[in-house]
Amino acid sequence: MISRENTRVVSIGGVKIGGGNPIRIQSMCNTKTQDVAGTVAQILALEKAGCEIIRVAVPDEEAARAIREIKKQIHIPLVADIHFDYRLAIASMENGADKIRINPGNIGSEDRVRAVVNEAKDRQIPIRVGVNSGSLEKPLLEKYGGVTAEGIVESALDKVHMIEDLGYDNLVISIKSSNVMMCARAHELIAEKTDHPLHVGITEAGTLISGNIKSSVGLALILSKGIGDTIRVSLTGDPLEEVKSAKLILKALGLRQGGVEVVSCPTCGRTQIDLIGLANKVETLVSRYDDLNIKVAVMGCVVNGPGEAREADLGVAGGKGTGLLFRHGEILRQMPEAELLPALEEELEKLRAQK
Repeated sequence: MISRENTRVVSIGGVKIGGGNPIRIQSMCNTKTQDVAGTVAQILALEKAGCEIIRVAVPDEEAARAIREIKKQIHIPLVADIHFDYRLAIASMENGADKIRINPGNIGSEDRVRAVVNEAKDRQIPIRVGVNSGSLEKPLLEKYGGVTAEGIVESALDKVHMIEDLGYDNLVISIKSSNVMMCARAHELIAEKTDHPLHVGITEAGTLISGNIKSSVGLALILSKGIGDTIRVSLTGDPLEEVKSAKLILKALGLRQGGVEVVSCPTCGRTQIDLIGLANKVETLVSRYDDLNIKVAVMGCVVNGPGEAREADLGVAGGKGTGLLFRHGEILRQMPEAELLPALEEELEKLRAQK
């Protein structure tokens, strides 16, 4: 089986993937691409949250033209997502897309696919070949008796070979399914058959809770085997949540360092402060400190809090309307509940200044 270290290197607007490069976090705008101001605003927010590659939908010519103006105002590579109309793929590249995402199966005839490939070749723009379980061709459904990992892989490789036969191999492959185990199996199979970099994720994963669970399980199964070069956590919701989740998944797997890790207890009958609200506020606060590589604990009581979070660099533990601020399990001071968050921010600023 191949691994990230020996996949081909592909450059997307100057961001390199594959070949042992860091796994890049990707998301997709849910704005109308034609709305340049709204799309730019969302991309800039995603950049700040840690998004490294962004994809936009291109359903018509106006959206393709908008890419030129969007590109002037953002700082990360932009991928144009194309379905059905090959001319939109060409227009997107003419307007500055750093990569295009197509399914050659729905672009049309070989001549139309060739036209897209020739434009990409002339501009050295990577093509992401995307196949989802829901787009599997009828012959493959009949061959495998329905949607299977084997069928998804065969469909993707057929399209990859089609483009390679047209003389172009600057490709990224994406094979996705909403079935977690099928998706994981498909990635294991395709990793044995190609050295093109892979974009991984669980498609149509669901809402914030169910989508995060399915994505975490699926991505852990795939990434832990050394497979995957870019990832997207697909959620029905704010794309910012996709980026936050992707960062946490990579950190949990030891595939990304840096930033503040928050640990918090699940609460119990001893909790006498608004621990849930405090933990959420702390998580928002620490997102501004990606330059610190530390652990912050938010504990519900003073009975076991400092001891349980001894490995944390900083933390707070609640009491009855009060709380303790501690460092490496050692109590620094006690204060009213309302002062815990500002005190924690003050300590974070001290650490940043020391750094």
